[in-house]
Amino acid sequence: MDEELGARYADLVALFAERAAHANTDALAIDPATIVAVVLAIDEHGEAVGHVALRDHRRDGTRDDEVKRLFVRDRARGTGASRALLAELERLATARGAERLVLQTGERQQDAIALYRRAGYTPIPVYEPYERIPGSHCFEKRLATDERRP
Repeated sequence: MDEELGARYADLVALFAERAAHANTDALAIDPATIVAVVLAIDEHGEAVGHVALRDHRRDGTRDDEVKRLFVRDRARGTGASRALLAELERLATARGAERLVLQTGERQQDAIALYRRAGYTPIPVYEPYERIPGSHCFEKRLATDERRP
């Protein structure tokens, strides 16, 4: 994933001063303690072809979880792997009582933006810490909640 996205954004990264590049790296860093689930997509040979993580993003009174690091290898694209990964993440977030899933992606990931829109995610204002990353696009998907859950 890092190799593919690095190539897509290489010219933009080169434009940033070293200090700004570190700020962007910090904004994209993930504290492992906030990851509550990791889901793998496995092909018919038992090889991992994709992954996604679920991050506890509950802050400021929200009951949000965040989609992180969704990636599917080229050879598995178009097979439904990315939709299956999102569906499982939505199931897990709902079971955790999340009211919505949020995510951030970049303007050069038009394939990801199209996927999220097809999966029912809608654009929202760019949220912290991604406000400092030029070209950020953020999305949400409201989840069905069970009122009996605490």
